[in-house]
This record gives sequence, C-alpha cells and structure tokens, in this order.
Amino acid sequence: MAQEAAKTGAGPTALVAIEQFFPEKERIIEDDLAYRMLSFGARVFLWLVRPHSVRDWMVRATENDAPGIWSGMMCRKRYIDEKLTDAINQHQIAAVVNLGAGFDTRAYRLPALSDIPVWELDQLGNIKSKQIRLRKVFGTIPSHIQLVGIDFDHEDLRAVLESHSYTMDKRTFFIWEGVTQYLTEKGVRTTFDFLSKVARGSRLAFTYVRKDFLEGRAMYNSEKLYKRYVTNKNWIFGMEPERWTNFLKEYGWQVIEDVGYDEMAEKYVKPTGRRLASTPIERMIYAEKL
Repeated sequence: MAQEAAKTGAGPTALVAIEQFFPEKERIIEDDLAYRMLSFGARVFLWLVRPHSVRDWMVRATENDAPGIWSGMMCRKRYIDEKLTDAINQHQIAAVVNLGAGFDTRAYRLPALSDIPVWELDQLGNIKSKQIRLRKVFGTIPSHIQLVGIDFDHEDLRAVLESHSYTMDKRTFFIWEGVTQYLTEKGVRTTFDFLSKVARGSRLAFTYVRKDFLEGRAMYNSEKLYKRYVTNKNWIFGMEPERWTNFLKEYGWQVIEDVGYDEMAEKYVKPTGRRLASTPIERMIYAEKL
C-alpha cells in the first residue's frame, strides 16, 4: 500500500470531529468520539475551529480544494454505519473486520457492536497511535476489539487475522473504506482472493474511485484533487461502475448496491438544509458473499 495511505489515518476523523460543531439538526453524522480520538495538537487546532464562522470557512476551504469531499466523507461513514447496524440487528453477521481502520470510531460508538467481535487492521504506525488514544479515552481497549498491525503489501491477510483468533467460518461484515484507490490492481485482487474464502452470507462495504478520473478522461471539476492524488501517483486503482458485477462474481460475491454520492447526499445531506456539493469521483458498493 502506498505510504501516502498511512498519512490519512486521522484525517477523516478530524473532519468528522468538525462536523460535530454544527447544531445537531444540521449534522450529517453523529460521532461523539471523533474529537477525543485525536492527538492533543489536533484537538487544540480543532478547538480553534469551533466558532461557527471559522468552522464554515474550514468547510468552504475543503470544498474549494476538493468539491464534494466533505459531504462524501460524512455520507459514506453514515451509510456504512447503517448497513452494519442493520446486518447485526437482523442477525446476518457475527463479526466485523475493518480493513484500513485508521482512527475510525464506529466499533466504539455504535451500540449494536457492543457484543460483536471486531478486528481493526491498519499499518502498524496507525495502530500504535490509535492504541495510545484508546487507552487515554477508555483506560483500556475494549476486550471484544482487536487492533492488528499489518503490512498490506507483504503480509498475508488470512494468516494475520487467524493469528489473532479470527476464524473463516464467521459470517463477517468487512469494511474497506477509502482504501482501494491506494492499491494496485494486484493488491485489490489479493484482498479479494482472501474474501473469496470467507463464510457465505458475509457482507462487504467498500469505496472505490472511478477509473475515468484516474486516467484523466473525466475531471469532474476536481483538477486540484487530480493533481494532488493522481499526478503524484498516490491514487492508483480505479474501476468503472459497470465492471464491478462481473469482477465480484469472479470471487463469489454479488453486488447488493452500487451507490453514488448524489444518492447518499439526497438521503443524508438534504434533510440538514445545508448546501454541500457531492462528488461523482468516488462510489460505494455493498455486497454479499454467495
């Protein structure tokens, strides 16, 4: 995995923390842990962002740099939260594996996960930083959650999980959020090689970037984002929406939903009354293991 991916560990959590400064009725997602999960320096900076004028400026600045990134980040997290909660409440899954968890908080704030075993995987540096913050916030790491350091480029995913007591017969909800674009196609396929062997009925929620954007065939008003992530070869892998059905079928999975951020914004942003752009560059897939 590109080293740039490791640097994004706390970034999405910082944006979610700023979102909590909006009045409750205007928030796209609720996350009372995001702020507490960040380092002292990050929390000091975010405290300065708390006044509504500064907060609104931060959102505008982020949107000017990458149109749609703010609402997209919030919407994709809320979408996964809802699918995960529904799957647990309907007794469809018995475990959760978060691939590239970063500083994500859902394992610690969603009531449905309080009795579900969770494995959070990420590069070792992110895992160590998260362990420190969790001990400061909770005093200890919750016993049903395992934080696992892994080198996605060189270590075998199944072997690493099984060495931390995961068993392949568990119907599992896999989260793969904001990761695939940092991988080569070989890296993506290696992960799906593992996913092809998991228990029938398992679920997978993952994001992906459109290939036409990565190839520069369609810029979607996001030239700055292209220069920052694609020109510098931080974002590597993309796929066109129509190809995913057959791609997943190769590995024994079927698409339940392939959702655009416009659709998610209609559901999650519109009720807040806020006017935020959405992005067509990234999409979300929710799938089931056959």
